[in-house]
Amino acid sequence: MTDAATDAVTSTGPVGVGVIGAGNISTQYLTNLTSFPDVDVRFIADIDLDRAEFQAQAFGVPGFGTVEQLLADPKIEIVVNLTIPKAHAEVAHQVIAAGKHVWTEKPIALDRESGRALLAAAQAAGLRVATAPDTFLGAGIQTARRLIESGAIGRAQSALTLMQQPGPESWHPNPDFLFQEGAGPLFDVGPYYVTTLIQLFGPVKRVTAVASKSKPVRTIGSGPRAGETFEVTVPTHVSAVFEFEGGQTSQSIFSFDSQIRRTLFEVTGVDGALEMVDPNMFVGDLVLHTPNGTREGASETITTSGEKAARGTGVVELARAIRAGVPERASGEQAFHALDVMVSTIEAAERGGWVEVESTFVPTPALPEDWSPAEATLGKSPAEKTA
Repeated sequence: MTDAATDAVTSTGPVGVGVIGAGNISTQYLTNLTSFPDVDVRFIADIDLDRAEFQAQAFGVPGFGTVEQLLADPKIEIVVNLTIPKAHAEVAHQVIAAGKHVWTEKPIALDRESGRALLAAAQAAGLRVATAPDTFLGAGIQTARRLIESGAIGRAQSALTLMQQPGPESWHPNPDFLFQEGAGPLFDVGPYYVTTLIQLFGPVKRVTAVASKSKPVRTIGSGPRAGETFEVTVPTHVSAVFEFEGGQTSQSIFSFDSQIRRTLFEVTGVDGALEMVDPNMFVGDLVLHTPNGTREGASETITTSGEKAARGTGVVELARAIRAGVPERASGEQAFHALDVMVSTIEAAERGGWVEVESTFVPTPALPEDWSPAEATLGKSPAEKTA
């Protein structure tokens, strides 16, 4: 473990955080991170310095500038990597080389080799690579997990998930990258579904799939670039079947090709079924279906309990795990397995037939029901104590 990692475990007070990437998603992260007392957002970096300055001023962050300036700040322990997918691994390597932990947006990398290299570099440095999505830490999925683990639907057997929409080019001001390597519906939205599935069922054993691309070119529908066209280089509709190590199966559709918007996530057990919340969200009600001797059975709406915050929750959970010297829940190992599953899905679609998933991981326990990133748990910094 490096000196930086040792300091992170033994020091007290809020954990210093820097953000790389001041784009669209940064507003959601900064809204929350600047309100959570266990982290201290100190710096925002972006290749567009004006954009970094705008976000810094909007959220009261004291520093902005280049990545090099951010990494030179010794008080920053965690760097939140909000760059575009193809830059995730490269930027995360820079962060690790600077002796800092990294929280990276999904996916952790674009291919297995890059993902393995990143985790190996972090392990060698005694540092952590935690990865979005952190929606599974929200009240919706955590309540569902506790319910399933309690035996409310009996032994879980299968899941059915559906995410279909026309595609983000109608509303996103710069949607090009969402239709290129590292994105598309599988790599952009799929991580929410895959992460939830492996949280509930454990590691995936093998995958089969089919995939297609409806249009080779799409048109930007809003913002200053409205009317511009761009090339689509990845599948925009993926149908996949996963078989899990525990024997469960799931069927999923990930699509940017439908004018009918649908989001569905159902888990079926031997004694009932559970309608889940949208895995891209932190909150929402659950519906429990159980037999009662009638044709329709019985259904019960269950209000979720637990954390109702949003993106950035995982950064706080990481910060507390570093201070406590325990594993973080949104681990790099989990993110790598999700990546391996998605890469295997594309390979299965290209080859036909089943593809074995070689990686595995061990899911961490569900969060305590009273866990909240809004609480101050790390105490004051030494400077604050002597002030």
